[in-house]
Amino acid sequence: MHILIIHQAFAAINEPGGTRHHELARYLVQRGHRVTIIASPVSYITGEAPLSSSGQIEEGITIRRAYVYQAHHKSFVHRVFAFISFMASSFFIGLKVKDVDLIWGTSPPIFQGITAWALSRLKRIPFLFEVRDLWPAFAISVGVLKNGILIGASEWLERFLYRAADRVMVNSPGYVQHVKDLGAKRVELVPNGADAEMFDPAQRGASFRQSHLLNDKFVVLYAGAHGFSNDLGLVLDAAKKVEGRPIQIVLLGDGKEKAALQEKAKEMALQNVSFIDSVPKNEMANALAASDACLAILKPIEWYKATYPNKVFDYMAAGRPVVLAIDGVIREVVDAAGCGVFAEPGNADALAEAILSIAKNDARSHEMGLAGRAYIESHFDRATLAGELTDILEEMVGDL
Repeated sequence: MHILIIHQAFAAINEPGGTRHHELARYLVQRGHRVTIIASPVSYITGEAPLSSSGQIEEGITIRRAYVYQAHHKSFVHRVFAFISFMASSFFIGLKVKDVDLIWGTSPPIFQGITAWALSRLKRIPFLFEVRDLWPAFAISVGVLKNGILIGASEWLERFLYRAADRVMVNSPGYVQHVKDLGAKRVELVPNGADAEMFDPAQRGASFRQSHLLNDKFVVLYAGAHGFSNDLGLVLDAAKKVEGRPIQIVLLGDGKEKAALQEKAKEMALQNVSFIDSVPKNEMANALAASDACLAILKPIEWYKATYPNKVFDYMAAGRPVVLAIDGVIREVVDAAGCGVFAEPGNADALAEAILSIAKNDARSHEMGLAGRAYIESHFDRATLAGELTDILEEMVGDL
């Protein structure tokens, strides 16, 4: 089976960003399938050229780079231009990919779903539409999408793609009812998870701690995007409240809010906050090993209660306790695993208290970390989830 994935923000294992699709592609290849990914020539995280160029990046996995307007971090309008340019260029590249058995489109950005749908119809093969975030609902909730005409058009496009897809795949149980209500014929849940083999809870990341002057500190690590939704300004406020203690908050990653956050930290004279650039996924194990606890946070928006942030599963796989400032379905996972402390989203005092509660009890935090690792192995290991995905894809192709 040859699978074609349309994914503008695709990141390979040796690049910064979410690598879910590369990890899943590897498992598909192990089952005897081929995967071609059409991706942007610009990293969505850093805005720079990715490390992997067009061509076969490993046995059975090929990357094709499509033109994209290179200004998607400037403003919402610029991002839309970037999305539309990729939608068009990826379509023409997709036409040239031969012997494809299934098209896998992923959102966001939702516009590339049009490319996936159109290619599936022209090639007369199944169309799997993956929903990683509920767009445009999230964009409307945070105030990024305000124009009534654009909102109406976006919601129409969302409904169209859900109804047009042979199957809709979601990565969180919080999305299932939404996509069903908007017309999805058949919904498959393949949740986010982690490759437990990538991480060793016994490691302490000595080289990372030393190179970033983190020795003798209780390190609370946030790894991920520095965007508006991530509410990292609140993390700086919480950092101010824990000053004077041997706690260092590390913000690892990039994004359009990073420069403003660095300026705010400077104005607040924060010495207990470190900003570190993104690292590739194959270096993330060392970064997480250097932490004593890990932080996941989003703005207190109702829709975010539906999300399964991938970083939480990586934190758990690394055997680190989670400071969780996100309510909803991911809180249910952390509570069930007994692997973290919840802080009310949007509340700097609660976040500071959660950090202090983990930092003051080494034995308890260690137990929570190991509990999270065990829960990943039992419920959210990538190999098991990839097997479920492979069964779905094989069934879709077999239905023809």
